[in-house]
Amino acid sequence: MTALNLIKLVLVAGTAMVVAAQALAQSTAKQDESAKTPKRVIVVSLEDRKLALVEDGQVKKIYTVAVGKPSTPSPVGTFTIERRVANPTYRHNGKTVLPGPGNPVGTRWMGLSKHGYGIHGTNEPKSIGKAASHGCIRMAQADLEEFYELVAEGDTVELVGERNEQTAQLFGDGENPVAATAQPTETAMAAQAVSEAPAPAQKPVAITSGAAKTNPAAAAVTTLLAAL
Repeated sequence: MTALNLIKLVLVAGTAMVVAAQALAQSTAKQDESAKTPKRVIVVSLEDRKLALVEDGQVKKIYTVAVGKPSTPSPVGTFTIERRVANPTYRHNGKTVLPGPGNPVGTRWMGLSKHGYGIHGTNEPKSIGKAASHGCIRMAQADLEEFYELVAEGDTVELVGERNEQTAQLFGDGENPVAATAQPTETAMAAQAVSEAPAPAQKPVAITSGAAKTNPAAAAVTTLLAAL
């Protein structure tokens, strides 16, 4: 083997070692990042009208919420948070409500993978703790804004219709359990869209009725069947 060929061989071997080391470092970094990310599950008992935030197997917070009324029940099943929107603008049937005290969805919106449903605030604080919404989960403003900062897109959301062992452990047995919410049905409300404006975050995000419309300022659009 000539000296030139030997040098080429050494260079190839060295390059392969560098590539392998970089790949190993990237894999290790991803594993470390994954290990640091807490696993969050949000459990909503429709019967108890309670929401629990469970992080790495530990109950972090419990909130009282409003759930769907019998004619427009909340869906039952396992979903994820797909969108987090601060200070939404609400539009429905030609009516527009800018961010503020009168906004029907409050100051925060967390859209679920169940099309048309989400966790949000309300301009009817007396509805909290009742079966009063069009299927979404309503929270009191202070609870909503705290909760919004504790969760992220991709977090699991379990909506449980009837009391079971899991909800009994989270929320207690309950002396006077309310009637369980019915299985989900399609609501009669017109389709609505939520679009998030780009930075700064303070810019309003529209919740519009009807088909999603193109908005050059919008970052994304999600269709809602029931905003309340």
